[in-house]
Amino acid sequence: MTMANASYSITMRVRLDPDDPRALGQVTTAIGEAEGAVTAVDFVETAGGRLTVDLTVNAADSDHANRITDQVDELDVADVHRVSDRTFLMHLRGKLEVQATVPLKTRDDLSMAYTPGVARVCRAIAEQPEDARKLTIKANTVAIVTDGSAVLGLGDIGPAAALPVMEGKAVLFKQFAGVDAWPVCLDTKDPEEIISIVEALAPVYGGVNLEDIASPKCFEIEERLRESLDIPVFHDDQHGTAIVVLAALTNALRLVDKAIGDVRVAMTGAGAAGVAIAKLLMAEGVGDLVIADRDGILASGDEQADDTKTWLAEHTNQEGRRGDVVEVLDGADVFIGVSGPDLFEPAELRRMRDDAIVFALANPDPEVDPVGARDVARVVATGRSDQPNQINNVLAFPGIFRGALDARARNITEEMKVAAARAIAHVVSDDELHPTYIIPSVFNADVAPAVAEAVRSQVDREREGDGDGEDADELGGRAELPDASGRD
Repeated sequence: MTMANASYSITMRVRLDPDDPRALGQVTTAIGEAEGAVTAVDFVETAGGRLTVDLTVNAADSDHANRITDQVDELDVADVHRVSDRTFLMHLRGKLEVQATVPLKTRDDLSMAYTPGVARVCRAIAEQPEDARKLTIKANTVAIVTDGSAVLGLGDIGPAAALPVMEGKAVLFKQFAGVDAWPVCLDTKDPEEIISIVEALAPVYGGVNLEDIASPKCFEIEERLRESLDIPVFHDDQHGTAIVVLAALTNALRLVDKAIGDVRVAMTGAGAAGVAIAKLLMAEGVGDLVIADRDGILASGDEQADDTKTWLAEHTNQEGRRGDVVEVLDGADVFIGVSGPDLFEPAELRRMRDDAIVFALANPDPEVDPVGARDVARVVATGRSDQPNQINNVLAFPGIFRGALDARARNITEEMKVAAARAIAHVVSDDELHPTYIIPSVFNADVAPAVAEAVRSQVDREREGDGDGEDADELGGRAELPDASGRD
């Protein structure tokens, strides 16, 4: 059974026998015997001959929570009065709201924020559309766009069911980088309609974060929006994952004293994340990369492969190896899994070279048991928050958009992604580096600013390389606000 965790946290309101001083102890013991984890006890009422307590308990899943509740309710000294699911309570009425950034207390405030004063600002933007980036929410706003076709591990659940995830993503943008992001959940799965709608919405936003859109249509949608829009378009399921994987790999290789150009990487999964990881590793000069899908190792000449897998096969697997999924491990220094659960037993990792590095990122159940993998591999990472070395996209996307918005970047390049990965990696100092600490915590306050600065610096370098660095405002560079007259 999966370990108890906060995502299945409940609060039980329990009425205890006031005449039995052991009642509370019996309740907590019953919860422990049911493998629940008590995280808080709050006394609600002790008057009138009644003792009522609220117990906050972590469970492994919904059925486990029900078993815990039943076990407590069976005690003679306790009566479960009410049970609340803390996760659902957090989501009541959503997780976002709109707040004004300017005062609206006087007639003058109203005249400037709205009519008639606002008309002057409208005219200024009509004359110079680029001013929208500094005079409206466009300067700090990102659209989180999904069609709900590939949400978490839930699959195609639709736009309404995807909304809680997009709200959560918006909260992360704000919490970690001060970026105002808004869910845009589209009731269409037609790539042409998605592209058209996003293009029509683009005037409001400074960037577009594509989220939970199924492969392979996500590739076309991102590519065409990058071509048609003058704001950054970033598919986080691809590039966010790839950036954090590269950051973690950079530090894992530091730990085992291997260079990326000398290692062979084995990977399972040829979807959105797999393609992005492959491209970023190749951009960093990985020695060799061998990829397998459910049918086995990708190799050139497979007429059944789709365009994406054909491209991967042609650009990887230098030796033209073939074999099943497990054989992809043979002679590898690094394994990266972005596929599915329980592909092989930990003992199979002995196919790899010494000081093996294993990133088993399928969620919630990894490709290989991480506990068993640590008996074989030197470094193990997963996508889970209850395991060391969590590969989590939140380390990347807030800082990337913070830097891109500040620099008024028009796109996010491969070089910017590499710069972001290096910035994340360097947050972990040499003294801190350890097999169980190759990647910083998502709550490390240094991460987003470091990533943002790396992205801003890379944007500046790219502009200087184009010979256009002097006209930063024309290119969307950082510029001063207009003076009181509305003129630059």
